[in-house]
Amino acid sequence: MLEWKRNGRGSEREVASRPVEGAVGDRSRTAGGRVRAAPDPELVERPRRRTFTAKYKLKVLREADACSKPGEIGALLRREGLYTSHLSAWRKQRDRGALKELSKSRGRPKADPRDAQMAKLKRRAERAEAELAKAHKVIEVQGNVSALLEELLQAGSAMDDGSSEG
Repeated sequence: MLEWKRNGRGSEREVASRPVEGAVGDRSRTAGGRVRAAPDPELVERPRRRTFTAKYKLKVLREADACSKPGEIGALLRREGLYTSHLSAWRKQRDRGALKELSKSRGRPKADPRDAQMAKLKRRAERAEAELAKAHKVIEVQGNVSALLEELLQAGSAMDDGSSEG
């Protein structure tokens, strides 16, 4: 900022009272003169490419085709933040029928919820069958133990009967 100062003879002259704010493009200070925090040098910000949906492209193309007065397409492009190359590329895509294909969702088709329910029921049935097989084995072992104890009791009572007679 410049100030006027008087020299000893009564005339005024311009003198720079502060250092020059900063060069064009210097972003270290905001408009109010506050110092902005410097970006972290370890984080590299990579620009992200814009993506446009097929629905949006068709909407913009319809609006551009509806423009009849000079300057309307330019106003549309400025409002949407687009370039004329976008319009020409999108028109080519539309003429090829590619926009119809782009409007389909990408990636795997969504799974049918009935398939998930069937898989869950299959796992549940397999677990129930495994528990049933385990229960059959336990019952079989219990039957064998019961039969063995019965034999031992009969053999023990026969020995008791035979030893008391002697």
